[in-house]
Amino acid sequence: MSSDPQEFDIDSEPTACTYTDYSETGRSPEDLPATGEGATGLERRVWNALYDIEDPEMPISIVDLGLIYGVECETPEESRDEDGNAAGTNVAVIMTLTYTGCPARKMLTEEIVDEVAAVEGVADADLELVWNPPWSIEMVTEQGKDDLREFGLSI
Repeated sequence: MSSDPQEFDIDSEPTACTYTDYSETGRSPEDLPATGEGATGLERRVWNALYDIEDPEMPISIVDLGLIYGVECETPEESRDEDGNAAGTNVAVIMTLTYTGCPARKMLTEEIVDEVAAVEGVADADLELVWNPPWSIEMVTEQGKDDLREFGLSI
């Protein structure tokens, strides 16, 4: 038995617990993948922007890869003009990554926030990164599976 204490990197990020629901809304794996099906208006434009973002390691949409768990749009009363029309909507994208140590995490999350913020009608874009339910290959859409096969991966 070694007497060396375990090293601890104080600057490292905490490890997620698979059994903890990190999302406020408690998404169920049965509700995934979220694809924006049936979305209209601003929400549809946000989903379209998300479909245009590809995973940094392979040419597949992050939506078709199953990383997006939801899009929430909220127009606060204070952002409405005197006629009640929305001057801007706050949008939150709820997503996960294929694994907690994803090296492209910062780049990808920043790209998502930037692209969603650029959608007409969005006042503020935010991203909620969740780890439960954990991502699995079952969350990839049929289009995503086709794209992965075309890329040369066996699904």
